[in-house]
Amino acid sequence: MANRLRKEPQMNVEVSTCALSRSATDWDSIQWKTVGKRVKRLQMRIAKAVQEGRFHKAKSLQWILTHSHAAKLLAVRRVTTNKGKRTPGVDGVVWTTSSQKMHAVQYLRRRGYKARPLQRTYIPKKNGKQRPLSIPVVHDRAMQALHTLGLQPIAETRGDTHSYGFRVGRNCADAIGQCFNCLANPPCAQWILEGDIKSCFDKISHRWILKNIPMDRTMLKAWLKAGYLERRHFFHTTEGTPQGGIISPAIMNMTLDGLQEAIERSVPYYLPGTRTSPGVNVIRYADDFIVTGKTRELLEKNVLPAIKSFLKERGLTLSEEKTRITHINDGFTFLGQHLRKYNGVLIIQPDKEAIKGVIAKTKTVIKAYRGQPAHAIIKKLNPIITGWVNYHRYISAGKAFAWVDHCIFRQLWRWAKREHPHKKGRWIRKKYFRASGAYQWVMSVSYHLKGGTQRTVELRRASGSPLAHRMKIRSDANPFLPKWQVYFISRKKDKNTRLKIRNQPRPNLCKSAV
Repeated sequence: MANRLRKEPQMNVEVSTCALSRSATDWDSIQWKTVGKRVKRLQMRIAKAVQEGRFHKAKSLQWILTHSHAAKLLAVRRVTTNKGKRTPGVDGVVWTTSSQKMHAVQYLRRRGYKARPLQRTYIPKKNGKQRPLSIPVVHDRAMQALHTLGLQPIAETRGDTHSYGFRVGRNCADAIGQCFNCLANPPCAQWILEGDIKSCFDKISHRWILKNIPMDRTMLKAWLKAGYLERRHFFHTTEGTPQGGIISPAIMNMTLDGLQEAIERSVPYYLPGTRTSPGVNVIRYADDFIVTGKTRELLEKNVLPAIKSFLKERGLTLSEEKTRITHINDGFTFLGQHLRKYNGVLIIQPDKEAIKGVIAKTKTVIKAYRGQPAHAIIKKLNPIITGWVNYHRYISAGKAFAWVDHCIFRQLWRWAKREHPHKKGRWIRKKYFRASGAYQWVMSVSYHLKGGTQRTVELRRASGSPLAHRMKIRSDANPFLPKWQVYFISRKKDKNTRLKIRNQPRPNLCKSAV
């Protein structure tokens, strides 16, 4: 009986013909807004119970949520619509059809569940090293997504107020906004401790996780001890939570929650011999964080030992090569942005490495598309430029945007000269470039679809995107508490409460390149 139950989650591969049409109809006709409201209602009850200190009630509500049909539907929908939806685990199974998805919902059960080993792969890091990525099978991903729904309200209610990574309604722009609030004014702190935790996901103590993460420990232990396969060899896991697991970011965040309080307890209310505040602020995004202070000695003697003691309890250590103390006049890099004061004015710009990274990426794409039509290159470059611009548009990035436009133009000009070695510059300009408003050199080409319809595609200009000011999220805002619902609804609907246009598009600087 146990063996049969253990194999049931893998029965989603083959579905009978008679059930196919019915399952497809059921999945396609689901009212997702209603399903989301049911799950949100339970999550709000969990958050309220945690806020009131009624942890036994929160545990009971978690059990109800993880056994509800609506939550199972959302869990399956999440793993079949995210970026890794077509990435299989060790069993090679993915859910693509509506019938497979509906069949999977029926087998998201705790009874008889056994986690499968993870598929280990490696992705390159910026420093040339390899980052291990462990991919669970799709059924384990759905189970993790299901239990994450019950863990999120607790994590949001008990989390640090200035933690911005992997949280609902928060992002990097909010973290940079908090940096501006803490460092911009003259009385603010001038020294910054840049902290980086060494292999955070891979080194968290299993003993600490099982003791302190408020969820079903049987399920949690099954995921932590599942092991992984690498080159057909099985390896046991004795520490860490796998990067690639859906529940791993929530576990990592809850592991580091409390760091802000530990640092604040380690510093005096006033600096010794003065009536001046120490100016200590903690800003964290996932495992990257900074701590501000008015003196270097305060950060070295009080803050740094407190951080090491806090991390040691959880089996973690600081990275010596990435942890440093710097003055704001010398500048520092945080989340791909460079923050530095020039003559007392705080300027936030894209980091040089971030600029080099996007230029190198576009160069690789253009090189790979040699011999391809121009419209194919534009379609490939536009998402890269758009994503990079949207990330950096909330800071002083006007010069960086113009420089990126210039570099991409030079790359495309070299590509065009290579494609047409016997043509002159005037002919190349007439074929690939045109004037558009204040911009004299805009790559724009027309092509025909299979039906004969003509379509024109234009390259996205980084400097054509207006910079904006983003209203930082309230530090104590909780999307799972009733009193904050109006705030989050208005923030989502009315973009004017979050964005304020700061400037108009700048002209392209590449008009004299020929």
